[in-house]
Amino acid sequence: MNLPELAAFLRSRRDRIRPADVGLPAGPRRRVPGLRREEVAQLAGLSADYYTELERGRGAQPSSQTLAALARALRLGGDQRDHLFHLADRPLPASAHGASARHVQPALLGLLDRLAITPAQVITDLHETLVQNELAVALLGRAPEPRGPATGFAYRWFTDPAARAVYPPEDHPHHSRVFVADLQAVAARRGRDTEVAGMTAALRRRSAEFAALWDTHDVGLRRTDHKRIVHPALGVIELDCHSLFSEDGHQRLLWFTAPPGTEGAAQLELLGVIGTQDMAATEAASRTEGGVHAD
Repeated sequence: MNLPELAAFLRSRRDRIRPADVGLPAGPRRRVPGLRREEVAQLAGLSADYYTELERGRGAQPSSQTLAALARALRLGGDQRDHLFHLADRPLPASAHGASARHVQPALLGLLDRLAITPAQVITDLHETLVQNELAVALLGRAPEPRGPATGFAYRWFTDPAARAVYPPEDHPHHSRVFVADLQAVAARRGRDTEVAGMTAALRRRSAEFAALWDTHDVGLRRTDHKRIVHPALGVIELDCHSLFSEDGHQRLLWFTAPPGTEGAAQLELLGVIGTQDMAATEAASRTEGGVHAD
């Protein structure tokens, strides 16, 4: 592990990130244009003392999970992320469609930072949630940590009945069709990919509904959709869900809106007021039941 070079690289990346790039106010007393150490630590979910030790090259041994969090906080591109892993003497993510695809692409992350007044999140093409803003957490609940396709919402839709509670029962057939058609398109684009093949094979075994829909061979990436989301405090909220795809198609930025003057717009405004304060009981139940989350 090349601690001096790792420290220098982290400092150089921190200096190049402006507070506005990550949704932070510049403040009147900032002496440097880049981020402060404690701000990087906060964005990466680390203690300020631990991050300071990393920048000083004083023996901290970052794990692969810590490096991934730092890469996201510092908005590193793929080559820069790989360089960070090399300096820390950690193995690179093994699969182009697997762990490395779960490194949030900086362009999408930058847009997410600017969507402060609407629920938004970044997901993989297999519907694993990578990062959410606070309004998305308030609307949908906090997503499980990404550990593979089985944590994705499309997989849980067909294997965990609790996952469906986020939509009214009469809307379930529509969402089932949309998920399967979307996965058909992803499978075709990926080609002979073991990750998606393993996921679809498991779903065929576990869900007769999935198997029947898969055999229809309906194909269609979901770009927009009108949704009714069941919120524990606000009831059913009618929203439009929009998707922005990354250039390689491996990730999507989703955001939720409602036309001005509608009940959905009023509910979104109220959601911004109550935030996640009413979600504690829901999240406790979600942990018990395996998580309820939508995309």
